[in-house]
Amino acid sequence: MNLTTTQHNYIELNENNVPYIVGTTMKVIELVSGHLAFGWSPEEIKFQHPYLSMSQIYSTLAYYWDNKEELDADIQRRFENVETLRQQAGESALVKKLRTQGLIK
Repeated sequence: MNLTTTQHNYIELNENNVPYIVGTTMKVIELVSGHLAFGWSPEEIKFQHPYLSMSQIYSTLAYYWDNKEELDADIQRRFENVETLRQQAGESALVKKLRTQGLIK
């Protein structure tokens, strides 16, 4: 993989300019999504991802804040893509079964 360093010590960009946490396969967007979706503090992120150092976590969050507009747009695009795929897939067999049994609405 061809990586480019950034001003953030623990963040590298891959050949597609996707930011990753150095020494891991975790994308910045993955850590940030947990932070935003669940309101995780850096300490909670460490608990959820014990293989990350606090320096990696803080560097990732700093990278997010320094690139917030771009990363928020990426998160929104991903959400819209998932929503489109979900709508295209339709209702699953399990949901249909539970609905016919009156277990869900």
